[in-house]
Amino acid sequence: MGTTVFERMRPDASIVSHALSATRQSPFWIEDAPADDYPALTADTHCDLAVVGGGYSGLWTALLAKRENPSRRVVLLEARRIGWAASGRNGGFCESSLTHGEENGLTRFPQEFDRLQEFGRANLDEIERTVNELGLDCDFERNGAIDIATEPHQAEWMLEGANGDDAVFLDTDAVRAQVNSPTFEAGLFRTRDSALIHPAKLTVALARACAELGVEIHEHTPVEGLDTNTLSVAQGAELHTAHGTVRARKVALATNVFPSLLKRNRLQTVPVYDYVLMTEPLTDAQLASIGWEGRQGLGDSANQFHYYRLSRDNRILWGGYDAIYHYGGRVREEYEDRPETFRRLAAHFFTTFPQLEGIRFSNKWAGAIDTCSRFCAFFGSARDGRVAYATGFTGLGVASTHFGAQVMLDLLEGRATERTELAMVRSRPLPFPPEPAASIGINLTRWSLDRADHNGGRRNLFLKTLDAVGLGFDS
Repeated sequence: MGTTVFERMRPDASIVSHALSATRQSPFWIEDAPADDYPALTADTHCDLAVVGGGYSGLWTALLAKRENPSRRVVLLEARRIGWAASGRNGGFCESSLTHGEENGLTRFPQEFDRLQEFGRANLDEIERTVNELGLDCDFERNGAIDIATEPHQAEWMLEGANGDDAVFLDTDAVRAQVNSPTFEAGLFRTRDSALIHPAKLTVALARACAELGVEIHEHTPVEGLDTNTLSVAQGAELHTAHGTVRARKVALATNVFPSLLKRNRLQTVPVYDYVLMTEPLTDAQLASIGWEGRQGLGDSANQFHYYRLSRDNRILWGGYDAIYHYGGRVREEYEDRPETFRRLAAHFFTTFPQLEGIRFSNKWAGAIDTCSRFCAFFGSARDGRVAYATGFTGLGVASTHFGAQVMLDLLEGRATERTELAMVRSRPLPFPPEPAASIGINLTRWSLDRADHNGGRRNLFLKTLDAVGLGFDS
């Protein structure tokens, strides 16, 4: 097997140790954007629409529902705090793709891929328009993104993806003129379809906008059960919590990685942990040493890839590469501190930016991604149209949760729209098998993807088999 640039240009261990010596285990974004407090539910209530989950998916659903019909009574129930999970921990890449990239979309939805691209760009435009209309304070920057090649075979992929318009090929000199790293072989500058946001500021701003429109938000209110058996379709559904029952005409489930209240979705997603580092703010001299004047989002192009971007105060967020699944699909706080992964990430950072030797990481954290077998979101309704869901975003939910919210509202209102007629919306991914098969399959896939990265991108028989049956993944 070959090596990657991260093995060929490994930094001294002392550089990594110094960088991590004062790092605290805490999501930077959440520290940087203190959230408002919302009361727990303390009594029975009723509403037109109940939304379960206080991340992007739930907040967009509540906001859009109220903007569409201000007289509609909307109640949002969050088990802990608004935006505390994936929505407050992600990289802040607001991407237009609804299909987790071009290759995944072309493979799974070839007949409607062009239309999905149009939907995705319109979705990003709508988010930008809403941010401006409502004055959402979320550090929105539509700077585009650069896909980075760190190996020669990846440079060929960049060239194939260029269209000379909004996907511009950058050779070695051109990409290093944008951002200076000795690891960069080439790049693909996507000028239209990517923006950056401050993840936690967006959740705070969306919640405030919801509350101003009259959405009733309840934190620290986990939903323990969904009941429709004793109710007619006209009566709707009941959501049971420890301190009250919510009777709702319609219910939108926006629970992301956490176990679904619908049995049919229990095996549709698995939690995969993603890890992140954040540097202290760069000095002017440090920033000058790497350039990055365009402030684009960056991501390299291996199967196990890194994503990185600048914050408003010129910190570098550096995340990705390891994607860790724990037996049984558990989501637990203790999984968030994984020293070997943070050391690996830090080493890869200094391989990429050796000129930043001496800088420290202020924060490290992790979060669970709701991965499904088709690697992009799926949608549906249940209980005679009383309940809708959108989940399985697989790490690309910052923008696509807005689209998912629109789909859920269409389904709940019984509207036949172009969105609801999409094959992407009408179909479901294959479920994951129960344990121990799930753990064996997921970890074998990860091992195989790593081997492909070390073998010029060439996929082994196992990955080719997954591709053939529609379970393949291409980042």
